[in-house]
Amino acid sequence: MQSLKILILEDEIITATDLKVTLEEAGHQITAITKNYQEAMASIKKNPADIAILDVILKKSALDGIAIAKELLEHNWMPIIYLTANSGPEIFMRAKETLPAAYLLKPFRHNELAYQVELAYYYFSQSRAGNRTKDYIPENIFVKIKDIYKKIPKKEILLIQASRVYSIIHLTTKEKAVTVTGNLTYLSQYLPETSFFRLSRSYIINLDHIERFDQNYIYFSNFNEKISIPSGSKAELKKVLNALQNNRS
Repeated sequence: MQSLKILILEDEIITATDLKVTLEEAGHQITAITKNYQEAMASIKKNPADIAILDVILKKSALDGIAIAKELLEHNWMPIIYLTANSGPEIFMRAKETLPAAYLLKPFRHNELAYQVELAYYYFSQSRAGNRTKDYIPENIFVKIKDIYKKIPKKEILLIQASRVYSIIHLTTKEKAVTVTGNLTYLSQYLPETSFFRLSRSYIINLDHIERFDQNYIYFSNFNEKISIPSGSKAELKKVLNALQNNRS
């Protein structure tokens, strides 16, 4: 594993210390633990980091972690990982605008954080080396099953179903389905909007595998269950499917 210089923005001392210990045990160097915009900017100018881990909600800062990330990226282009206790959709949508490498919910899992840091910097370095374009979307998603990360090709995903704190990924392969750690909001950040659609609180669907649909249900190839279409999603789903058809015709 490559040793990376990591900037931490976290105003809870216990969490910040836990992050520092976890990352140093994984072989990384912490450039600074900062609590607000001024400290983060001073650190990045003095000692540029390879990657930054930012809390979103900062109690004693005029700017939150997302606003600070935008400023940091103006001075130092690097992968951003958000770490937050807030899983609300408004915060998540704002965070997406900064193209984060990951969006992790507290309390964080030590092994998961170490893996996400390594994956984030790997994809970033491949991009800078010219191996992928800025708009490149990886063909695979790495999902956590117990204590390991499994690679799943996105084209093999039929749909993803919420199951409390877990998610069930239904597949086109013989494996049929896997239960993974992470909710739909977390998983959706790794799925291209051109192919995947958040149908409801319970489902993300792969538009490429829809066999047919009517006013109330969606039917998928090689999948026995029909998926109910919420009334609030019908118009948007038709709009997305029509746009998809036009783009591919």
